[in-house]
Amino acid sequence: MSSSLIAPLRLMLLDDHEVVRRGLELLLSQETYFEVAGSFTTSHDLFAALQKERADVLVVDYSLGPAEVDGLNLIRALRVRFPNEKILVVSAHYNAATVALAMKAGAKGFVGKAQGHKELVSAIRAVALGKTYLSPEMALEIAGGKDESPSVLTDERALTQDVKLSPREREVLRCYLDGMSVSQIAAKFSRSITTISAQKSAAFRKLGIRTDSELFKIQHLLEGK
Repeated sequence: MSSSLIAPLRLMLLDDHEVVRRGLELLLSQETYFEVAGSFTTSHDLFAALQKERADVLVVDYSLGPAEVDGLNLIRALRVRFPNEKILVVSAHYNAATVALAMKAGAKGFVGKAQGHKELVSAIRAVALGKTYLSPEMALEIAGGKDESPSVLTDERALTQDVKLSPREREVLRCYLDGMSVSQIAAKFSRSITTISAQKSAAFRKLGIRTDSELFKIQHLLEGK
């Protein structure tokens, strides 16, 4: 069959950082058989576009602005409203806990923003074929395959390695670490300030910390860095 008869993969991009989004748009539009059908800064605009036309793969950021539907809620909403579109998350929130939750919510793949261009292209092609995509290292980490001796664990890592935060508690901490206030997080997820405060407090208890400064000190551990 002539290559001219092969339909390109239609992609839609979502990222609220214009430089990142424009960079992705430029890189992906230069790939053979890729077509960037839409590039959006808000989840609302992405949903509106999907009402009118299809896409093979949605390349979406995990963390958007305070007023946006993002994270697990975005993935779940896309899966319910547009079940035929495949979701690939590309995010700086690249840690085993977040990746595992995103995949469970319905994402077909997850690539960190620090990963290379070739890995992103490979991920898009795999997801478009109906496969799941994770780097071998991330897949191993999620499966619990990292071989770390307890003797080399710091006190901070020992504090966080076995903590079982709920998905909502992780989302609250993620937003809080991104600079959002409790009231902004409550508005974002359509919950009461009391509920968000309770979830934050519950996460603090599980982590064994008491103050915001202690939370920021272990941020790199919570994010898998």
